[in-house]
Amino acid sequence: MTAITGVGAYAPRFRITAEAFEEAWGQFQASGITEKAVPAADEDALTMGYEAANRALEAATVDPDAVDWLAFAASRPPLAEEDLTARLGAMLEVDEAATRHLFSGSTRAGTRALWAGMDAIGADATTGLVIAADAPKGDPDDGVDHAAGAGAAAYVLERDGPAEIVDRAEYAVPYPGTRFRNTGEDETQGLGVTQYDRAAFTETIGGAVDGLETDPEPDAAAIQAPDGKLPYRAAGAAGVGTDEIQAAATVHDLGDLGAASVPVSLASALADGYDSILAVSHGSGAGADALVVESADEVPVETDLESDDTLSYAEYLRQRGVVTTGPPSGGGAYVSVPSWRRSIPQRYNLAAGRCPDCGSLSFPPEGACADCGSLGEYEPVSLPGTGTVEAVTTISQGGAPPEFAEQQARAGDYAAAIVALEDEDGSETASIAVMGTDAAPEEFTVGDRIETTIRRIYTQEGVTRYGFKVRPAE
Repeated sequence: MTAITGVGAYAPRFRITAEAFEEAWGQFQASGITEKAVPAADEDALTMGYEAANRALEAATVDPDAVDWLAFAASRPPLAEEDLTARLGAMLEVDEAATRHLFSGSTRAGTRALWAGMDAIGADATTGLVIAADAPKGDPDDGVDHAAGAGAAAYVLERDGPAEIVDRAEYAVPYPGTRFRNTGEDETQGLGVTQYDRAAFTETIGGAVDGLETDPEPDAAAIQAPDGKLPYRAAGAAGVGTDEIQAAATVHDLGDLGAASVPVSLASALADGYDSILAVSHGSGAGADALVVESADEVPVETDLESDDTLSYAEYLRQRGVVTTGPPSGGGAYVSVPSWRRSIPQRYNLAAGRCPDCGSLSFPPEGACADCGSLGEYEPVSLPGTGTVEAVTTISQGGAPPEFAEQQARAGDYAAAIVALEDEDGSETASIAVMGTDAAPEEFTVGDRIETTIRRIYTQEGVTRYGFKVRPAE
């Protein structure tokens, strides 16, 4: 058996309600959804996966360097071609020799990753980390976009633990055209043939559940949720009642989470203490995975899925980059990709140095010590990512450097601060300039406590740079 020893889940802080869509379009084409999560301008599937993974590792009390098998799943990854597990592993400080797998191309990708993780733990891996994150996107006047939410979930897998994946099955049969995204296109679409779509959904889900060796009687059922009604239409095919689906549903408040739909719903059900959970994903094409999770004890879960920070429809379009024109041409501070790569330990992991002569911290750990002038080799120190605001200003329209102009256009005003990052014991600090995130500029004031997270910084030459930003400490 494969055990789940820790779970993390994350959704962006922004929400948009069904009413906001109705005011803009005269209708809301996502049945059963009250509101949905919206990624901020500096968020994508990779940064959301990072947030969920940190929570899962903390819940399981597992050090990242113990992870020897890493998987990342998204139907809409930030890049169509690049192994994003390399960047994600570096952000999380997973050992560079760990086995890595990327899953994409379907909303089944999250359960496909869990399935592969089960096999890996059953073979030669000892600690697996499975991350599913997604933010679907459709045409603005299409039901896919009306339903499209954002979120992530992560699972630490080991050989023994409080919850076990006790059974699994899959089923696939061709149903082309139900949901697809053509090469080179940004938006997911579908033919919109209701009966055809429903038949693909219910047949594959029913086929996967019928393939289980056990006869599950779950307390909760995490069913793929392209909208807020379709999961309930598959209740009979899945052999469960609507109450069991409601018990795990996150679609009503977060929207369609794509490849993260079932992983996030499963995480929510585990957080609520359900002992027996049926998880069934669906991917267009069409196919389905069915997993049965049973808990003998409380599963450590850390979630961040609640928010009341709502957007207007115009603000929603700005955050998604629909009504912005992109960065201005020329004039920005150019940093080559090789130069950026050399600074990854600082940008991802806050790698600092301690002066061997006076003990002062230096960030980044290069050049002469600012306090004593020593040129000795710095002692490596990894900062914990907490500190205090020393100075702060607000960057408004026209005030952002060209490389940050697109983010300012999408997200609005943002904070730029000088913060004092602490050593592990809080006794020493290193002062740096950094951008704020996850809060309005007025929420950063001198003396406030902050914590770091990883977000998109900017994109140059088609390559997105990721690095740490700060937010008010919880």
